[in-house]
Amino acid sequence: MVDNAMTSSFPRAHIIFMILNINNETDRLKAVVLGQPGSLGAAPTLEQAYDAKSYESVKKGTYPNEGAVYKEMSAFENILLKYDVQVYRPWAIDNCNQVFARDVGFVIDDKIINSNIIPDREDEKEAYAVVYDQIAYNKIYNLPEHAHVEGGDVVLYGNTIFVGLYTEDDYPNYKTARTNRKAFDFLCELFPDKQFIPLELKKHDTDPRLGILHLDCTFMPVNGNKAIIYKDGFRFEKDYQKLVNIFGKDNIFEITQEEMYYMNTNVFSISPQVVVSEERFTRLNDFMESNWGMTVERVPYHEISKMGGLLRCSTLPLIRSVES
Repeated sequence: MVDNAMTSSFPRAHIIFMILNINNETDRLKAVVLGQPGSLGAAPTLEQAYDAKSYESVKKGTYPNEGAVYKEMSAFENILLKYDVQVYRPWAIDNCNQVFARDVGFVIDDKIINSNIIPDREDEKEAYAVVYDQIAYNKIYNLPEHAHVEGGDVVLYGNTIFVGLYTEDDYPNYKTARTNRKAFDFLCELFPDKQFIPLELKKHDTDPRLGILHLDCTFMPVNGNKAIIYKDGFRFEKDYQKLVNIFGKDNIFEITQEEMYYMNTNVFSISPQVVVSEERFTRLNDFMESNWGMTVERVPYHEISKMGGLLRCSTLPLIRSVES
């Protein structure tokens, strides 16, 4: 059963509600939520790390400090503002990592789905009232209790929606298993006119070279009809072949395991022609410019990557429009 109720923090009778519109990953971006770098709190312990990259950086003593995170997110925000994107930020919560807005919610068409994120991060949701208060009640949807999904596992491609998930019986044993079959079924029910394609991901809680946290860490469309893919991120060869059949071999840039480790797929499109990418992704960035004719806005995001996410993970797009 679909539930679309969420409590507002103040009366909404006189608000002109935001009209959400997200149909794919590459249309011209008009409005987005960018995560919050302030008041990160102390680095987590190994037991508190909820993804393999964070686990590794904590173990190595390289987990980023707040100053480095603030600097990198500011560089990203400046690029968004350069292209006249309306940027929203969640309220800052003391001692809470709020960098990865994509985990908290995601938009499909004109609806926003409020994620069931892992319990340790539930406090983050409160900070998004500044956005949710501008959205009509009947466009906000909550997941059923046992349905788990995060926005990094949901990749839009017009009427086709790819969902990264893990369906084995040991799902509860993995901190990095974030999306399950119940959530997939919920999305199919909510959007009956869409074609949903499940893609099973490899999981590992402590080695970021052996597992995939979210689908956008192994696959991402760019430039309208092109895609960046790490083939070995999928549990089954047939899931990789699904993507090859849809995009075509000539329209795919395949990355290596080491490039996946540094999250080369986790770029963020401002339009079909413009993509924001980490400045160290030399092979990918040069290819997108020279072979696909794209403008690549390079930003430093290496420190943030040590927390298990990159550029797309930091955003929750609200409105995109087709360029004429």
